Amino acid sequence: MLKRLIGFCLVLHISSAAAVQLNSQHAIVVEDGTGKILLEKNATEIAPIASLTKLMTAMVVLDSKPNMDEMISIEKADLDTLKHSLSHVPIGTTLSRRDVLQLALMSSDNRAAAALARTYPGGNLAFEKAVNIKIKALGMTNTVIKEPTGLSPENTSTAADLVKMALAASHYPDISDITTDSDDTIAIKGRKRLFHNTNRLVGRKGWDILLSKTGFTNEAGNCLIMRIKLAQKKATLVLLNASASSLRFVDAMNISRLIKE
Repeated sequence: MLKRLIGFCLVLHISSAAAVQLNSQHAIVVEDGTGKILLEKNATEIAPIASLTKLMTAMVVLDSKPNMDEMISIEKADLDTLKHSLSHVPIGTTLSRRDVLQLALMSSDNRAAAALARTYPGGNLAFEKAVNIKIKALGMTNTVIKEPTGLSPENTSTAADLVKMALAASHYPDISDITTDSDDTIAIKGRKRLFHNTNRLVGRKGWDILLSKTGFTNEAGNCLIMRIKLAQKKATLVLLNASASSLRFVDAMNISRLIKE
């Protein structure tokens, strides 16, 4: 009788997870603490990761113990010449490294991320070397990161590898704090501007988000990393290559119901 009951519960859990229909082409949900996989879909297939890259950029920069009050100027070298993406940070803008990190993580600004790598001790080459060392240290065996913004489709990983990155990033208070800010006011060339988090779930009622990062390129589709706490349960979710930002968040909502069960 007990074996049948345990079997019934197991089937019920698997059925609940299987019932979650995901638009994202790659996904994984991992329970914190136990490491139990609650849901996965093509989680070991390699795919472009877009601006999820910026979590790695932030960790590597913070590992160098930089002066966060040091002023950094956004230069022509920080322009996106690959995708020609827009930025709200004009060339010549001077900001503290802390504000540059804020813009890179919360608003996913590509010029800000490029400036963080350029001003890394030893410059871009030293930054790239530090990234590779970090990737190996985290055991991300299926991850390649060629540049700090995520604009390059050569920045690739798997959903399973990105869980490791998310958990590592959550140990950096600056990253957790910045990525869970719903908005922030930053002075750009003497004028205060309000910047918003690219994850619209941050600050939303009923969501306790502990870490967050979105991403998008044509190659990567819409991507999302979050560590969340729901119904006293903590979990990390990774979604890659959803066909629309709205569907990415529908996936997150469906996963939240699974976690609450």
